[in-house]
Amino acid sequence: MSAGPASVALKQVVLESGDLDRLVTVLRDAGYDVIGPVARDGAIVYESIRSASELPAGWTDDQEPGRYRLSRGGSRVFDYTVGVTSWKRFLPPPRVRLYRARNTGKAFEVVEGPEPAHRMAFFGVRPCELAAIAIQDKVFLSGAHADPIYRARREQALFVVVQCTRAGRTCFCASMGTGPRAESGFDIAMTEVDEGGHHFFVIESGSEKGQALLEKVKTRQARAAESEAAVRVAELAVREMGRSVKTDHLPELLRRNPEHPRWGEVAKRCMACGNCTQVCPTCFCTSVTDVAALGGAEGERIRRWDSCFSPEFSYIHGGSVRTSVRARYRQWLTHKLGTWHEQFGTSGCVGCGRCITWCPAGIDLTEEVAAIRAGASREE
Repeated sequence: MSAGPASVALKQVVLESGDLDRLVTVLRDAGYDVIGPVARDGAIVYESIRSASELPAGWTDDQEPGRYRLSRGGSRVFDYTVGVTSWKRFLPPPRVRLYRARNTGKAFEVVEGPEPAHRMAFFGVRPCELAAIAIQDKVFLSGAHADPIYRARREQALFVVVQCTRAGRTCFCASMGTGPRAESGFDIAMTEVDEGGHHFFVIESGSEKGQALLEKVKTRQARAAESEAAVRVAELAVREMGRSVKTDHLPELLRRNPEHPRWGEVAKRCMACGNCTQVCPTCFCTSVTDVAALGGAEGERIRRWDSCFSPEFSYIHGGSVRTSVRARYRQWLTHKLGTWHEQFGTSGCVGCGRCITWCPAGIDLTEEVAAIRAGASREE
């Protein structure tokens, strides 16, 4: 299976902001459950929407280590960076029933499997999040044993990307090569421009499916000035990037420094709460539990998200392999930025910055990498 939609020649068209709802309607009429960003309970979250009026127009976010705030901004629809959750929750969901079985008196028989997948249109995917989905494709779809639940959901998903025109203080996607602009892997990509009293979207189709849907929406060919404006606002996001990380030889750096004193220093602050793994768009650890009815006649096997920060996660006969917070944080960071390359041929980090924003202690992945690199350089 392809990791993304089949590419087509990118032709730019313009959709006026007042016609955005027509695109949502076209997707719904095509049978998609349109899932998009909404402002809810003080944060941007992803939920099913019925119209463009539910999108977070006029909201912007302020993100720092351990801090997230929404505030009223201008008139743009997509003026935030990334919200609390990622699109991961719709592909390998946080909780999924693998099967339900019944005791017939002679044997257990499976009476119900996972819930069937349905068509989903992810509306407002950021480039770093699209890159994260491509990484999860490697995890769940490569090799001889693809995950059938992920595959069923992934095959029915359509991606409407919104190119970033601003960056948050915890963003570092430019360092990871995952943004702020997506060049492929989407069905439809939009760049929002609001200049000189003209509010519009420059749109490109990235697949035949996306092109067919756009033909049902009222658009016109983009003028040269409008295409140039789309490039200009995207370049602004690069200049605003709040953080950076030096990735040169990073897997080797982490491999050579398992006893670096920085691991102990960060462990004094880390609460091992697992927030970073829950909000990360690429973390994929799960656990499986069996839940039986009180009478024993029925039972379910459930798969849930888990975290390598939990001491029980590495438990084997005789005890946990990683008993200290130091060992668990080191495992998370060295896997994410190092050994992930060996397993999947890519970094496990896309630079979205969620782990920094949603860490209660404000631990900054980019600072930890810089500290280990600086310490290693002094030793050499």
